[in-house]
Amino acid sequence: MKRLSPQQISKNMAAIRSKDTKPEMIVRRGLWKRGFRYRLNHRGLPGHPDLVLRKYRTCIFVNGCFWHGHGVELWIANLQQQAAEAVNSECCKIPKTNREFWVAKIRRNQERDKEEQRRLAEMGWHCIIVWECELKLSKREETLESLAFTLNHIWLQDHSVPQPYERLDEEDGMLKAAEE
Repeated sequence: MKRLSPQQISKNMAAIRSKDTKPEMIVRRGLWKRGFRYRLNHRGLPGHPDLVLRKYRTCIFVNGCFWHGHGVELWIANLQQQAAEAVNSECCKIPKTNREFWVAKIRRNQERDKEEQRRLAEMGWHCIIVWECELKLSKREETLESLAFTLNHIWLQDHSVPQPYERLDEEDGMLKAAEE
């Protein structure tokens, strides 16, 4: 396999977008088709979520497996050991060249993601993460149906009517139908 020059690598990395990615477009079309309406990249919320469904108080992040380290364990040790001990997952392979840089970058991304989700939860928002590998053709419909089910479940939980308070008679523990 031909090795790329540093200039070619830089050009390739600069071409990677953060908005309107293919996985994000799949989620957007799937939700729109199922009747969900959303806002894109809300600047007022931590992390600028990819999709914001205000009616459901839910933020959806569509994460790339490589950039956010899906299924990758990065142990906290010194950087030399950590690069050697980073475990690849099925969908996220850490490059062998400049491994220390990539391990540190992915770890920073994971820590930032956790912090943003914590801040959103404190503000009363639900967070859903959809991974790029879950949107492959074989799993796509199942993932989108699961997402729609989760959003409907969140809405029902937030908008359920509380059950009326039932008062028990103090003497015999029976419900009191009417006053005598």
